[in-house]
Amino acid sequence: MKKTGRPIIPRKTIYRLSIYSRCLARLRENEIGTVSSEALAKAAGVKPTQLRKDLAYFGTFGTRGLGYDVAELSGKISDELGTSSLQPVILVGVGHLGLALISYRGFEKEGFEIIAAFDAEPGRKRDKKISQPLLPMAEMPGFIAEHNVKMAILSVPAAVAQEVANTLIDCGVAGILNFAPIVLAVPEDVMVNNVNLAIELENLSYFIQG
Repeated sequence: MKKTGRPIIPRKTIYRLSIYSRCLARLRENEIGTVSSEALAKAAGVKPTQLRKDLAYFGTFGTRGLGYDVAELSGKISDELGTSSLQPVILVGVGHLGLALISYRGFEKEGFEIIAAFDAEPGRKRDKKISQPLLPMAEMPGFIAEHNVKMAILSVPAAVAQEVANTLIDCGVAGILNFAPIVLAVPEDVMVNNVNLAIELENLSYFIQG
């Protein structure tokens, strides 16, 4: 998806920016002020040439012989990724997986806050209590509009995933993290990241075969 006023950036580059951001966060935690492209690339598991190519999309960084200013580069990447302030996210589908996702406290450290969850059976008893509002599906359009939500996590059964995705898109959601085992049909200006744990395990299985 192209953003107005920005260059078209490969999806793999965006993924690597997230990795660089986490490496820089660890450096900041250890009070390290500068880092060379070689050291940052090694920590991220890429070649220095790839690192410099990725960062070149956003301007010139670093000083020859001194490396990158960790705080400056971290801030720039956060700005580009849109994580310099908490982004509101909703979760749709509070079964076992959805309950685990909404209970995870690590999202806020990365710049995302799940502010509400929606389910076809919001009153059903669950194994864990959650602090966020758990609301019926009928309230989702009004909530999205009121809170200007642009991102959603989808963890509903495959049979209803497309219908729910259509509703999210109609309400203005532009980014979906999809845990449902189905390929969603969405407009070109909507971004979907699919998370299929079974496929990931299948990939691992191939590489461990003797």
